[in-house]
Amino acid sequence: MLLAIDVGNTQTVIGVYREAALVGMWRVATNKSHTADEVRIKLLPLFESAGLSFAEVRGAALASVVPQLTQAWTQALHDLTGAEALVCSAETAAAGGLFRTDYPAPHEIGADRIADAVAAKERYGAPVVVVDFGTATNIEVTDRDGNFVGGVIAPGVETSAAALFSHATRLAAIELADPHQAIGTSTETAIQAGIVYGEADRVDGLVRRIFAQLGYEAPVVATGGLATCVAELSATITHVDPELTLEGLRLIAAAQD
Repeated sequence: MLLAIDVGNTQTVIGVYREAALVGMWRVATNKSHTADEVRIKLLPLFESAGLSFAEVRGAALASVVPQLTQAWTQALHDLTGAEALVCSAETAAAGGLFRTDYPAPHEIGADRIADAVAAKERYGAPVVVVDFGTATNIEVTDRDGNFVGGVIAPGVETSAAALFSHATRLAAIELADPHQAIGTSTETAIQAGIVYGEADRVDGLVRRIFAQLGYEAPVVATGGLATCVAELSATITHVDPELTLEGLRLIAAAQD
């Protein structure tokens, strides 16, 4: 089995693959102060709850945008499985023949963005655009020649909402859901319209600008925690794929064998 981990700033997504089949998946809060021991303690009950054994794990792949946690996770994975985790980067993905780019500084590309681009090209072909709804809303663009050409990084939905609630003392946090009306008739629906519809329209506007720059359109794949909510309101998103980042890690790890 392969253990794939996507460590984000807010959430960490953990997946277990048996060959190409995802047999376990969990989304947990990211704690940037965790040590390798604490990471190991977090993983053990997840495996037990799913009836899985670390003795079956033969490899691990890690995408981390939290540098201080990269070492903690690689150490924890080694302690639990004996495997040296493959740390996703432009270099490791390119070594497997899955990632090509003329990006001026490929080492700056986030590991999650690389994994997204790899999986999207494999599943949906090229060209393809990925919109990843996380702490940041990332957009990754692969052109018709299969090259990663760049993208967009913007504040995420929950990041924007948290900033609003923390700076506007009279506004309480609300559920980020479709208010079913553009004109809010309460504080709650007005905030929902602004944040949720605003995100959908922002993504659509950015995607249309991307299409204009490319000179052609492409499938647009949404992933991340709020992908389903926003995709339903978008005019440009064509697919929702919650497992995209983990699948990219699986593909990159498989290409190293």
